[in-house]
Amino acid sequence: MTAKSMAVAGIMSGTSADGIDVAVVRIVPGRLRPKLSLIAHEGFAFPARLRQAVLAAMNASSTSTAELARLNWRLGIAYAEAVQATLKRHKVKLDLIGCHGQTIYHQAKPETYAGRKFACTWQTGEAAVIAQALGVPVASNFRPADMAAGGQGAPLVPLLDYVLFADRQRGRVLQNIGGIANLTAIPAGSAASSTIAFDTGPGNMIIDALARELFGIAFDRNGSIAARGNVLKPVLDRELRNPYYRLKPPRTAGREQFGRAYAAEFLKKCRAVDGKPEDAIATATALTAETIARSYAQFAKPPMKAGVVDYIVSGGGARNATLMAMLASRLEPMGCSLAASEQFGLPAEAKEAAAFALLAWETWHRLPGNVPSATGARRPIVLGQVTYA
Repeated sequence: MTAKSMAVAGIMSGTSADGIDVAVVRIVPGRLRPKLSLIAHEGFAFPARLRQAVLAAMNASSTSTAELARLNWRLGIAYAEAVQATLKRHKVKLDLIGCHGQTIYHQAKPETYAGRKFACTWQTGEAAVIAQALGVPVASNFRPADMAAGGQGAPLVPLLDYVLFADRQRGRVLQNIGGIANLTAIPAGSAASSTIAFDTGPGNMIIDALARELFGIAFDRNGSIAARGNVLKPVLDRELRNPYYRLKPPRTAGREQFGRAYAAEFLKKCRAVDGKPEDAIATATALTAETIARSYAQFAKPPMKAGVVDYIVSGGGARNATLMAMLASRLEPMGCSLAASEQFGLPAEAKEAAAFALLAWETWHRLPGNVPSATGARRPIVLGQVTYA
């Protein structure tokens, strides 16, 4: 199939389950790689009852088939409405939609079930609802093909990172801080196959959980609560011994490791050392910063060539001034120059949605969307399924 220019909407709702991001991009075929330009971006909060249903379903120990079926269709409606609202504000004729869906469960490593050992994943949000509401085909369910080829189904953003940010002269790291934090490292002048990408650990997930529990708010806006607290070093040091941080890439994390149960145990440890509520938030913020910095130093810095490395941060964590200050204090001595993705033409909140627009374009043209060096898959493979309008 001959690749063609298309206007594609990408839909993303992440592990924080705080809402939906829609990015509309123009993708044009290129000689070495496609070219992508942002047309529009909008963000929409989940209705309170829907967010409650999503959080209850994530990694749930028990639920009902009716609940899961209803959530699948309700999310499809929410995604469709988000795209419709975006198009109402920005008059664009779409050719294609890419929807990541809401991750309900992600088991990257094989485990035994019913007599067989395998990995599995589940992203929910009915694509048929979106396709019929918009009259546009939808590419979705991107992770399973990579996992069936031996990969971990994540991270899937590295293709966008390479397309947008690879540079012949400068090494670049793309650090996304959503619910989970992940990085993509691109040495100067390298091919996509040399890209290193993996989940560094918790991003906003624990911070947000503690903000809800201790202060009744969705998140620590600008890191203002963390700025008033003190880092509880005994707790931080203990948490840094978590075996996850010793795993070599490729590696992936989610609510299975750092969700509600982990946050509750983390808070208990903070209280055991007489920490104030602000101290718990500060310590969770320091955990995110420290695990990012250590991950870079151990796994991403060695292949980088000499010179300044552009360390480009996106995701909700890029808006947390306290977290960014902590990162700067750890990364700048290692030769990193921190910047927000806006400085490179892409708003922080639009990046992941734009990534799934690009993956949809690749799927439509039957082109591989995974980066095996990042996911661990045996080979490049076409991702996703197409639902026609």
